[in-house]
Amino acid sequence: MAEQNIFEKWNKTIDTEGLRKDVKEASENKGGNYVEVPANDTYEVKLVKAEVRPTKTSGDPMATLQFKVQAGDYKGNSIFMNQVILQGFQIHIMDEFLASLDTGVEIEFVDYTQYNDLLMDIVEACEEQNLAFALEYGVNNKGYNTYKIVEIFED
Repeated sequence: MAEQNIFEKWNKTIDTEGLRKDVKEASENKGGNYVEVPANDTYEVKLVKAEVRPTKTSGDPMATLQFKVQAGDYKGNSIFMNQVILQGFQIHIMDEFLASLDTGVEIEFVDYTQYNDLLMDIVEACEEQNLAFALEYGVNNKGYNTYKIVEIFED
């Protein structure tokens, strides 16, 4: 009986519908094998997920965005943008990027709960407006990944 209770707990606390969707995407993505999309190129992408979550090492708040490549050799693979948002300048970097998506969603940081909701609102706006982006994905001289929207498409 105790085992049944843990399953009920998991079913209530885990987004099982989202998990099923992730499994389906993994099966469509060459068996779920992760392929790293090379930097220093421009890719046509869609924003498919965005949230605030803790970093793996320190637990500090981090905005994470997942883009799905729409065309070319890396079609179906993901590019991830992660930005720690612990200090003002870090939030500003993320705000500037989010504004470049031109979704019409007002970009403002109030607190982390609100910012997480904001990120999800931006994903929803991208879906509703059927937006795709030309994402310039690179690496700066310090070895950090860079992300720049160079064009917006309405599919």
